Amino acid sequence: MADTTTGSTVDTHCPYCSLQCGMRLRAPESRRGSRRGPEVETWPEFPTNRGGLCRKGWSSVELLGHRERLTTPLARDPDTGELAPTDWDDALDRVATALRTTQETHGRDAVGLFGGGGLTNEKAYALGKFARVALRTSAIDYNGRWCMSSAATAGQLAFGLDRGLPFPLADLAETNLLVLVGSNLSETMPPAARHLTTLLDRGRPLIVIDPRRTPTAERATLHLQLVPGTDLALAHGIVHSLLAQGYVDQDFVERRTTGFDDVRRLVASYWPEHVERITGVAAPDITRAARMIGEASTAMVLTARGAEQHATGTDNVLAWINVALAAGHAGRTYAGYGCLTGQGNGQGGREHGQKADQLPGYRRIDDEDARRHVAAVWGVDPDTIPGPGRSAYEMLDALGTDDGVRSLLVFGSNPIVSAPNASHVAERLDALDFLCVADFVLSETAARADVVLPVTQWAEETGTLTNLEGRVILRRKAVDPPAGVRSDLDVLAALSERLGPGGGLIGTDPEEVFAELGRASAGGPADYSGVDYDRITREQGVFWPCPAPDHPGTPRLFLDRFATPDGRARFHAVDHRGPAEPPCADYPLHLTTGRILAHYQSGAQTRRVRELAEAAPEKFVELHPMTAERLDIYDTQRVRITTRRAATIAPARLSPHVRPDTVFMPFHWVGANLLTNDALDPRSRMPEFKVCAARVEPA
Repeated sequence: MADTTTGSTVDTHCPYCSLQCGMRLRAPESRRGSRRGPEVETWPEFPTNRGGLCRKGWSSVELLGHRERLTTPLARDPDTGELAPTDWDDALDRVATALRTTQETHGRDAVGLFGGGGLTNEKAYALGKFARVALRTSAIDYNGRWCMSSAATAGQLAFGLDRGLPFPLADLAETNLLVLVGSNLSETMPPAARHLTTLLDRGRPLIVIDPRRTPTAERATLHLQLVPGTDLALAHGIVHSLLAQGYVDQDFVERRTTGFDDVRRLVASYWPEHVERITGVAAPDITRAARMIGEASTAMVLTARGAEQHATGTDNVLAWINVALAAGHAGRTYAGYGCLTGQGNGQGGREHGQKADQLPGYRRIDDEDARRHVAAVWGVDPDTIPGPGRSAYEMLDALGTDDGVRSLLVFGSNPIVSAPNASHVAERLDALDFLCVADFVLSETAARADVVLPVTQWAEETGTLTNLEGRVILRRKAVDPPAGVRSDLDVLAALSERLGPGGGLIGTDPEEVFAELGRASAGGPADYSGVDYDRITREQGVFWPCPAPDHPGTPRLFLDRFATPDGRARFHAVDHRGPAEPPCADYPLHLTTGRILAHYQSGAQTRRVRELAEAAPEKFVELHPMTAERLDIYDTQRVRITTRRAATIAPARLSPHVRPDTVFMPFHWVGANLLTNDALDPRSRMPEFKVCAARVEPA
C-alpha cells in the first residue's frame, strides 16, 4: 500500500453506519519494506461523535490491506467457467460490449444498475447520470430502498420533506422524553448511545418499543415488547389514550396540522384492552406510555428498521408520526419525529439520483420542471431522460426475463446476502446474460459475476456523505490504493467513453463532481448548492438545505412551517393490517431479523476483520427458553429454521430477552435473508424483512 501522507494525520470518517463518526487516520512512518497501514485516532472536535468510536470503527483499517483484497480485474473464462485475472482495458471492453449488445438486442431498459447506500454522494450522483445519459435506461435503484424508504415516504407524506433527523443528533440528550420504535441504538450505533446516557442521567425517561429486550431496551424506563408486525396498532392505541386522558395538544393540532378528525375517528376503536390483544402489550403500559408522552414538555419519536421494514412500513411510520403530532411534539426545538437512518450514506444516497424515481436534489423524475433543470445541467434534451423504473426488489425479481434487465452492473452492494428471499434473487442473477460487480473483495454477489472490477475503499478516496442528521461531511483520502485499483468514478467515466457519449460525461475529480451535483440540486428539496469542500472543512459539516454560500445551513427543520404547500403537517388515518404472513400450524413462530454489535449490513466488510469475526463468528437463532423446552432444543444445538421460502441451519442461542412466540436471526451471513418475505409495501416498495412465519426444529 502506497503512502502519500507519511507520519501525518487526516481528518476523515468511519466507513460504516450513518453516524459517519469523525476519526483521524495517522499514516505510518515510512520504513523500508513496511506494509503497516494507517492507525485510527480520535477526532474529539467532530460534533456527531465527539471522539467516540465503536469497535467496528477502531478496526476499520484492517480491511485496507486485507489478504482477500482484489487488485486486478477478473473475467469469467468461457472454457473453464472460472474467474481469472485480466487487465483493465479488457475488462472494461467486455463490460461495454455486453451493455451495448444487450441494448441493441433487447432495448435500453434491458441494462440495469444496482447501487448502494454506502456510496459517496459523488458516486450516487454519477451513477444516476451514467444511467440516464450514457445508457438512457430507467433501470436503476439501490439497496437503500430496503433500509429507509418507508420512513422517507412517510416523511414526505406527513411533512412534505424527508430528512432522517430534522435536528442534530445531540438534541436527543436535550429532549424531555425519547421514544425509540424498533431501534437497538446501543448495538447498532454505540457512539450515539451516549445521548441516552445523558438523557437518563438527567432523570428523563426513555421508552423503547421492540419485540426483543435488547441492550437498548434494558436501559429503558418503559419497554413495550410487542408482537412483531403490530407497531401500527400500538401507535393507534397510544393516540386513543392521549385523547382519553386529555393529552392531545389541540392548539398545535389546529394551528399546524390537518387531518386529525379522520385519525380521531379511526383510533376510537383502538382502546388499550383491544390493542393489548393485538400487540401483546399490557393495557396499563399503553396508558402509561401515552401519559408519559402527553406530560412531557418536549418529546422525540424515532423509528428505525424494526418498524419500517414491513409491507405496511409506510403506514407504521405515519402512525407514529400521528403520535408525535397529536401530542404537539413537532415543529419546535428538542421535539419531533425522526428516522434513525442505517447505511453510511443512506440519506445522501437517496437524494441525488440512484433511486428509480428521483433526480438530483431529491427531485421527482416525473416532474417536468425537475427534468428541465437537471437536463440543463447535464446538457441534454429533457425528453431523453427516462422516466421512473422498477424499485430495487422488483428489478431483481425480473432479472433475465423478457421484459426485465438482462445485463446488470452492481456498485457497492451484495444483494445475494442482503435481499429478501435471497435464494430467488440468486436464481435471477444467474439468469442474466451478463453481470458486472465493482467491489474490493470477492463478495457472494461478485463471485457470480462475469466481470469483477476492483475499486477503492473509503480511506483511499475523497468524497462527501450525508449522515443521519442531514449533515454533509467530507471523507478524505488518507492513503493511496493498491496498484491496479481504480475508483468507481474512474470506472463510470471509462465506460461512458466506450459507450459513445464521449469523454467528460462523468468527472473523475470528486470535488468537481460535487460542484456539479450542487448545480443539479439547486432549487430542489435537498439543495446542496451552497456547500463546497472548503466550507465542509471549516464548519465540520453543513446541514442541507443550504441554497447559497452565505446561507447558514438548516440544522433544524420545520420550526416555522412544514414543507407542505400550506405549511401544515398531515395526519394520516392508516388502519392496522398486520404482517403479510402471520404464523400458522405449520409455521407457528414469528421470525424477525436485525443487526448485532460486531457486524454491519451483509458482513462483506466486517466478517473479514479478525477481531469482529472472532467476536461473532457465525449466524445463530435466538429463541426463548420456554420455546426451546417445548421444541426439545438445548443451547448451542444446531437447529433448522424453515419458512415458506427456504431453510437454513444455525446454532440455537437461548435468551429470555426474546418473546416466546418469536425467534431472531442476524442478517450478516447468508441464511437469514433466504427466509425473509419479499412482500412489498405498496408505496415505498420496502420488503417485509422484519416478520414472517417460521418453524424451528432440531437439525
